[in-house]
Amino acid sequence: MNFTKEHAFDLAQRYVGIEEVGGSLDNPAILAMLRLDNKWPEGDEVPWCSAFTNHICWLARLPRSKDLRARSWLTIGKGINLDKAEPGDIIVLKRGKGEQPGPEVLDAPGHVGFYAGRFGEFIEILGGNQSDTVKVSRYPTKRLLGVRRLE
Repeated sequence: MNFTKEHAFDLAQRYVGIEEVGGSLDNPAILAMLRLDNKWPEGDEVPWCSAFTNHICWLARLPRSKDLRARSWLTIGKGINLDKAEPGDIIVLKRGKGEQPGPEVLDAPGHVGFYAGRFGEFIEILGGNQSDTVKVSRYPTKRLLGVRRLE
C-alpha cells in the first residue's frame, strides 16, 4: 500500500493532546517514539519533536530521518519552496535565541513538524514537543530552515 504525506498528517492529528508527564513519571507513548531508532532516552523530558515526526512517518511507511536531531530532516525528501507547502510536508525551523547557523549545519538546535498552514508571517506546524505536547503551534517564518516533501 502506498501512503502519502496526507496520510501522515491525518495520523499526526490523532496524537493531538499527547503530552509529557511531569515529575519522575514518563508518557509511555513518547518513550516509544524516542526509542524507535535510539536506545538512550531515559525519559520524556528531552527534545522529542523529531521522534514524533519519525514515529508518524514510520506508521505511514514514509521516508524518515531515524535521528532525534530536528535538522536531520533537512536531508530527507525533496526541498520545496514554502509557497508550495501542503499539509503533511515537513517544516524544519531554527531554535534558540540569538544568531543560529543556517540549514547547512545539521548538528545545531532546531524544531521539526508537519506543515499545517500559514497565517501571515507565521507558519503553523503540527508537531510534538510544542509546549511539551502534540499540537498545532505558530512560528515566525524567519525561523524557517527548510520545507521537505516526502515521496
